[in-house]
Amino acid sequence: MSIKPRVLSGMRPTGALHLGHYHGALKNWVRLQADYECFYFVADWHALTTHYEEREVIEKNVYDMVIDWIAAGLDPEQCTIFIQSRLPEHAELFTLLAMGTPLGWLERVPTYKDQIDKLKDRDLATYGFLGYPLLQAADILIYKASYVPVGEDQASHVELTREVARRFNHLYGRGAAFEAGVAAALAKLPKDDARYFEKQRKAFGETGAAEALAKGEGLVRKAAAAIAGWADADTELLLGHLRGSGKTILVEPQALHTEVARLPGLDGTKMSKSLGNTVLMRDEPAAVEKKIRGMTTDPARVRRTDPGDPEKCPVWQFHLVYSDATTKDWVVAGCKSAGIGCLECKQPVIDAIVAEQRPWRERAETYLANPKHVHWIVEMGTERARVVAKQTMKDVRAAMGLDY
Repeated sequence: MSIKPRVLSGMRPTGALHLGHYHGALKNWVRLQADYECFYFVADWHALTTHYEEREVIEKNVYDMVIDWIAAGLDPEQCTIFIQSRLPEHAELFTLLAMGTPLGWLERVPTYKDQIDKLKDRDLATYGFLGYPLLQAADILIYKASYVPVGEDQASHVELTREVARRFNHLYGRGAAFEAGVAAALAKLPKDDARYFEKQRKAFGETGAAEALAKGEGLVRKAAAAIAGWADADTELLLGHLRGSGKTILVEPQALHTEVARLPGLDGTKMSKSLGNTVLMRDEPAAVEKKIRGMTTDPARVRRTDPGDPEKCPVWQFHLVYSDATTKDWVVAGCKSAGIGCLECKQPVIDAIVAEQRPWRERAETYLANPKHVHWIVEMGTERARVVAKQTMKDVRAAMGLDY
């Protein structure tokens, strides 16, 4: 049986989720659980990096969010759902990684200055906020995840995680035993293959070329399948040597760029509960209708008879997600010719959202009526996650000489 690659992702607990959360991340989470070993966590410590004074609402926000996850289709039998703060191993790895992570790496993360500029009403001159990208790295690395599903705006965090893992492996994955092991593994290769491997290793080290890395990895995988007496340790040693990192103690994850739909808020800006411009995943049909009917439209359409441009209207972004080709053609023709009014244009969106939400609300009712079942799901997921986290920390402590 083949082992599925592991995926890790998390969300800050902001309470009940909106359609932006669903189409921006959660929809992909649901899809990924069929093909990957998925770990999804509630990032409650991350919530404290910017909202450390709002402790009263954290617990409610956590379970409201988990209910939305399950209502949307996350299956606790297919994926692991857990809470970050229930696993002190995250904090331990964060602390140990902090010992060798240069301060400049954290200061250059693009979202660091961006968040300081956006959240001027909050005091973010804290170590927790500066260090949150490293805590994110610990969240990923402790599960040795192969992939992290992210949007383009979060890709820098995955790259930092890769750098942190590479530095850790370089600091603690080498030594006399490592060098001797590499030499012994190379000796098992045919001479031409050994030379080819070294060529790719040097090319990757000098240029960072993905092609060279792929060729080197391919040769090692081929050797593992074809050479008698080849051990898993040989594969691990040569892959670490190829990447210039030493023995792979912490796995460098890849960013998994999945297709996402960006829904604007009701006013055309980013959908955000703090701006009061959201449609919640479990809003009642009457609330959905009221919100969508009140949406901002193309400012050129002052009167019913004024033609408009769908590209300048936030409602069009909803049609791109919810409407079929025939409906979109109808919208474009009717808007540009003033053949339809804005309320007519909005009705297919209302109908589609209400239809999408119906199974979410039905599934959520089961858990709202029995909150202890939600708690049980999270407890079971947390314990599954703990098994993996404990093993990683055992490896980390041994590598750092802390296993006495």
